[in-house]
Amino acid sequence: MNSQGPQQHSITEAAAEWAVRLHAAALTEQEQAELRHWIACDSRHEAALRFAEQTWAALGDVYKDEPVHRQRPAAAAMPVRRSKRRRPWQRAAAVAMVVVLAGVGWVRGPDAWLHMQADYVTQKGEVRTVQLADGSKVELDSDSAIRLDYDGVQRRVSLIQGSAIFDVAPMVGQETRPFVVQSAGGQARALGTRFVVTREDDRQAWVGMLEHSVEISLLTHPKKGAAERVLKEGQAARYSPQEGIVRMDQFDVERATSWRRGVLIFDRQPLAKVIEQLNHYRPGRIVLAHSDLGEREVSGVFRLDMLDTALGTLTQELQVQRLDLAGLSLIY
Repeated sequence: MNSQGPQQHSITEAAAEWAVRLHAAALTEQEQAELRHWIACDSRHEAALRFAEQTWAALGDVYKDEPVHRQRPAAAAMPVRRSKRRRPWQRAAAVAMVVVLAGVGWVRGPDAWLHMQADYVTQKGEVRTVQLADGSKVELDSDSAIRLDYDGVQRRVSLIQGSAIFDVAPMVGQETRPFVVQSAGGQARALGTRFVVTREDDRQAWVGMLEHSVEISLLTHPKKGAAERVLKEGQAARYSPQEGIVRMDQFDVERATSWRRGVLIFDRQPLAKVIEQLNHYRPGRIVLAHSDLGEREVSGVFRLDMLDTALGTLTQELQVQRLDLAGLSLIY
């Protein structure tokens, strides 16, 4: 079975076709706009296109008789051609690339796909600090990934998975580029120094301010709610295309980022939520046998380097049973 899900396979197909079209001839203005929109819709799209173009380069000899135009969408003016029907070889090339790209996913799995997209990746249970070339620092949470896209206009970081704290080098002296973190259809532009971004899924993320302020904006206008908002120190907000940017008034940013201090803090949290967090940091998987157990409240401080001990203490305190199998802990 192919390890790519239906959504990822659809992205692979689209990326393959765009890569072939980019190398076949200059795009029309309409096609340029379509490509820019496709890239902006999902942070995975640009990475998929980048990998498809690399694959095309490796397969270049197959279609060496056709003209090649390495073109990417940009704000500057681009050459325009008259629209014409796509040649049969272009469609055949796109299909061939889908087979190759999907084959990589089948052989190496989703982790390999993540590593191809990202510049920095952490494994489960790993918390890592990365020093960037401009002097900024990134603290990567467990099971997280970022990609760097620095250019002459801005310092852009894409949060592909998980959570990260950004300690931003200021715009002083020769550094005039804004620092922007993009994830799940939105972006956070630093107005101060330190903030956290957590990607909850492909279309939702939250941002919390640790020091100074940050400006959040959505890449497309939401169905409702605000499309832009400035957060000050201690504030947090969640954003999505459906709800827009929504303040999280009761949210404790320091507690939510306790992982950077090597602990997880829970205050009367449902067991289901606690288990979800433990699964994010602990190898293997914890499963609740009964949904009723998930409603029981848990309070405590768990050290990241002692999660097995914490799980044992948790089951004793709740007076529940635990069965450990290969890579699985069943609580019942």
